[in-house]
Amino acid sequence: MARSTLSLKRIAASRALALVFALAMGFTEAGAATLKPFKDDLFGYGRILESRDDGNWLTVDYDEMRDINGRDEIPERRVKRPYVSLGIKRVQANETVDIGGRGLDVFRVGAPENAAFTVIFIHGRGGDRRLGANDYSFGGNFNRLKNLAVENGGAYYAPSARSFDTDGAADIAGLIDALARRSPGRPIILSCASMGSFLCWGVTRNAAAVKQLSGMMIMGGATDPDFGKSAAFARKMPMFFSHGSADGTYKAEDQAALYGRLRKGGYPTRFVLFQTGTHGTPVRMTDWRDAINWILSR
Repeated sequence: MARSTLSLKRIAASRALALVFALAMGFTEAGAATLKPFKDDLFGYGRILESRDDGNWLTVDYDEMRDINGRDEIPERRVKRPYVSLGIKRVQANETVDIGGRGLDVFRVGAPENAAFTVIFIHGRGGDRRLGANDYSFGGNFNRLKNLAVENGGAYYAPSARSFDTDGAADIAGLIDALARRSPGRPIILSCASMGSFLCWGVTRNAAAVKQLSGMMIMGGATDPDFGKSAAFARKMPMFFSHGSADGTYKAEDQAALYGRLRKGGYPTRFVLFQTGTHGTPVRMTDWRDAINWILSR
């Protein structure tokens, strides 16, 4: 994947293609739409052990032997071939996005401008943009996200976080602003996994970034006890959580308690708990289409 050097002709073509998809999907300036299925039989949630709060809380059956060993050709390293569709590689690239005079390295797939919607994924400690670009790891879940984005006229970005502090959060806020200018009025969803959740929580304090977001996903991440003081809370920006019940890094009980407080206050929120799942389970098992559609419907 060479650094992006899109010609004006290619940019124009991508704009036209994105517009066709956007109109077909019913995307408007308000952003209400539903993503069409892509391999839902392989990536949709399996057996639901519990559903409550009008379906906003789901406890999903998870089994390591089935969901890792039975799904991967090489456990945790290479998923079996039916889970990936590699034609997507023709519309993906590494690029550097200018954020206030500084460059932020990102991986992108899909329309570079006028995307029907945009999803951003932030990795955890020890990762970089390659994690969110990997087709074969995490059970092929990122490959599915890539295909969902392109099949529905959208775009997906995975930046390399330079830090997990306020400076890192400022970088992500700058990226959100840059992508909002690339696709004016279209939905943007920010998703963060593990330690990357610190960047999501940091962005919730940035009123300008929050205004540009349609929702946020926290997957196996830390809990923010002061979220109620944030700009995102004041705006009631939709919050989607997914977590493994046996996560030894960040306790599922803490995130579930936050969900409960938000739910009690009438806040738009959803929680998917993977029973017996561990720290990496949400990145492998979260149903991206379900999560994105839920946010777009708020």
